[in-house]
Amino acid sequence: MALLDQIQKDMVAAMKARDEAKLDPIRMIKAALQRYTVDTMKPLDDQAELQILNTLVKQRREAADMFRKGNRPELADKEDNELKLIESYMPSAPTEAEIDDAIASAMTETGITSLKQMGVVMKAAQAKLAGKRVDGKALSERVRSKLT
Repeated sequence: MALLDQIQKDMVAAMKARDEAKLDPIRMIKAALQRYTVDTMKPLDDQAELQILNTLVKQRREAADMFRKGNRPELADKEDNELKLIESYMPSAPTEAEIDDAIASAMTETGITSLKQMGVVMKAAQAKLAGKRVDGKALSERVRSKLT
């Protein structure tokens, strides 16, 4: 529940500073977290918080890409700013070496070297990197390059 408390404090600070650029994404984050507790009738845990924030990050990236393709750079910049704010509430991203170590250990544990069973390696690598901010698409590309 510490994340929700931090977001509430930041929301109050943004309201007092009349910082609309910060206030809107903070409200969106708070709404997404509260929606989870209402929909599932479970309290938030770290895993659920990270999953919700990852979903919001993915949405912002996709929206920014679409705005760039649609020749709307001002809206793409707005999405990028929201993305940075959301990422500030997330745990740190693993380093390249940590990702490579996780993939290597996942491959040795599972004994898989075939691209057909990439999903098993992905699941094991994601388990090793649990609690860190990992981009699934980038991880998938790294695993694919190691397996081929």
